[in-house]
Amino acid sequence: MTLLLTVFAAVIVTAVWYKHSDGKMMLGLLCWMFWGASIMWLVDAIFEYAELGAAYFTPEIADMVNDAFLGLSVIALALVIWIVALLIKDPKGTVRAKLKKN
Repeated sequence: MTLLLTVFAAVIVTAVWYKHSDGKMMLGLLCWMFWGASIMWLVDAIFEYAELGAAYFTPEIADMVNDAFLGLSVIALALVIWIVALLIKDPKGTVRAKLKKN
């Protein structure tokens, strides 16, 4: 589940990045984070398959739910890091304008 969730997130963000590739919203950073997580989970799946064999393809429901929560947590953490990076870089000057206004 973690692999599937991060691959879906990576594909979606990559498609959005490709369509809107102006660079202002730092979607490339988000792409790198999701594709990096996908590669990490792929390596984990390969080693787990080597250890478990065919039992890898018949997980328990509790394991699938735990993996789904882990995958969603990884996606949420990547989004938080991306938002913080956007706030720091402030490509449209919104944060600077609000701070000057106050």
